[in-house]
Amino acid sequence: MQQIKAFNDALTLTALVVTKLDGTAKGGILAAMSMSTRVPVAFIGVGEKLGDLRPFSPREFANALVGIDTDGNQTA
Repeated sequence: MQQIKAFNDALTLTALVVTKLDGTAKGGILAAMSMSTRVPVAFIGVGEKLGDLRPFSPREFANALVGIDTDGNQTA
């Protein structure tokens, strides 16, 4: 969070790219980062390869957190 604040203060960020999301516990840091800086998350990394960088969809992310698939069905 301090790195984001320092970069934002120096450069005025327009978006965030969050990598290594696959290694965090549910990625809850995304909400905190975006809320504290008011800078939107544009892309997330869900693996270690370039192809694992994906556009960030807040709706899809929220659904995944609460166990709802892309069709709106609850998952196990």
